Amino acid sequence: MGTRIAPPQQLPREIPQLVQKNKSFQPGLVVIPVGGKVEFPNRDPFFHNVFSLYEGKRFDLGLYESGTTRFVQFDKPGISFIFCNIHAEMNAVVIALSTPYYGISDARGEVSIENVPPGRYQLEIFHPAVAPDALRAVAREVTVGPEQNTLGNYSLSETDVVAAHKNKYGRDYDPPQPDSPAYARP
Repeated sequence: MGTRIAPPQQLPREIPQLVQKNKSFQPGLVVIPVGGKVEFPNRDPFFHNVFSLYEGKRFDLGLYESGTTRFVQFDKPGISFIFCNIHAEMNAVVIALSTPYYGISDARGEVSIENVPPGRYQLEIFHPAVAPDALRAVAREVTVGPEQNTLGNYSLSETDVVAAHKNKYGRDYDPPQPDSPAYARP
């Protein structure tokens, strides 16, 4: 808004990982600066296919085997829902931001954002289980001043946003077949 903020930069040693292990992505949320990269190592004993077709970065890493890794650069701001085209239960989120001012809530839902200079800002909230329209409805301009140290409470209603996703072809996932050769290492 009214406050000019230098965009954050990612250093090579700060590249986060979304590890594929036990048919899940760990961690489930990664926040990076715009232009930053995320590493996607496969630590399961079978193939994965990592993709995103949503708002942020659209990509498809193809099939890759256990012990290998791939990188994706997130070149524009936005939210990328990450999935595996083989395992429907796998999902994560990468958020690419053009600001250094953000916070991730703790177990009680509390967030703290340190060292924000006084000024006007656009406050946006994200939760993977809340519909985009509901998130847009709570976004607002806020003013941070020397005496302003709280922005109040926000309440969100969860929905099943991620649970109903389709595969990268826009179709329902095939039922799991753990003994299938497609899941095994070559």
